[in-house]
Amino acid sequence: MGVKVGLVSLHSFLKPGGVKTHIFGLDKEFRKRGIPTKIIIPRRKSNENYGRNVILLGTSFPFPFGGSQSDFAINFNSEAIDETLKEEKFDVLHFHNFSFPSSFQILEKSEALNVLTFHSNIEGSDFLKNFPFFLDILKLIIDWKIDGIIGVAPSALEIFKYYPGPKIIIPNGVDTQLFKPQNPKIKKFSDDKINILFAGRIEKRKGLIYLLRAFQILKKKSDNIRLIIVGEGELKEKAEDWAKNNKLKDVHFEGKKEGKELASYFSTGDIFCAPSIFGESFGIIILEAMASGLPVVAFANRGYKDFLKGKKAEEFLAPSKDYKNLAKKLEILIQKENLRKELGKWGINEAKKYSWEKIAEKVLDFYKICKKNKKKRDTFDFEDIVKKVTSEEIPERNI
Repeated sequence: MGVKVGLVSLHSFLKPGGVKTHIFGLDKEFRKRGIPTKIIIPRRKSNENYGRNVILLGTSFPFPFGGSQSDFAINFNSEAIDETLKEEKFDVLHFHNFSFPSSFQILEKSEALNVLTFHSNIEGSDFLKNFPFFLDILKLIIDWKIDGIIGVAPSALEIFKYYPGPKIIIPNGVDTQLFKPQNPKIKKFSDDKINILFAGRIEKRKGLIYLLRAFQILKKKSDNIRLIIVGEGELKEKAEDWAKNNKLKDVHFEGKKEGKELASYFSTGDIFCAPSIFGESFGIIILEAMASGLPVVAFANRGYKDFLKGKKAEEFLAPSKDYKNLAKKLEILIQKENLRKELGKWGINEAKKYSWEKIAEKVLDFYKICKKNKKKRDTFDFEDIVKKVTSEEIPERNI
């Protein structure tokens, strides 16, 4: 397919995240196939630089959303959008999540095929409960100029039930060449202790406090375990204080890790734990753990239940926030080395289904479907959207 693709993120790349990982994975695979690409992201700091293939367009401000941190992104210079689109001549603009006004500002000027991948499960979002008209705005924008929608999981597509155009579930991918059991281990953690690994942002939605409480229970039963915490976030200091105040030994906060360094932490782990309490559509970090040969224990949020199926994997999902049950699931794997190995081998084979080669192929095929259904462009601007949202044209708020 002879196309030039612009991968557009509303999220800053200043910090690790699933959307960032997804875009880099897709970009790498496209370029391997000779498909020219550019990544478009908003800037949060003046000194950001991600190389020639990343265009910094607009400004990002951190914004609390659904127990996590998202971005309020805006382009103060609309001429910069015109210049970028004119110079790059994209055939496809592939948006990853959608923001207002930034994504709208780019979409408004786009003459390309416009595809949206929605990564989020917005359950539990107090913001959208309080301001549901934002969903109405999103509906109108998508009806106007989005030619196809991808959800990384069934939950991510639920708010687009109304959408009559092409839509499909294409999950996140994983770099199986990067994440593999053969990676070198972290020396300081390579001993006889069983390493329980957490990796992710340390924020409310990721539920680290529940893993700390579970580890406290387990530590009273066994001294031969260690908890390794990889990541940064607004609740890191609070989590460190909790561990210190409860005199919890063998808890190691390792900070932000990416790429090969992160892959080595996965290779060093014996069990991966993902205690997210809500808002997960598809756990890309779980996929990386599986590709590394780790058995997974997690809370049974919607996204993880949709993904972790088969070979006893579902047996290691605990009810959300039930840290005592989480401790029981972890204890089974701590005690049963053969079961850890069995689940680890299953995970490696399962992860192969999600290689970026296979995921990219599905995305390219979807572009072809969307091209056949490309919409006729109507003149539309922000004032039109406001009038429609405030009129009786949308009788129900729930889309």
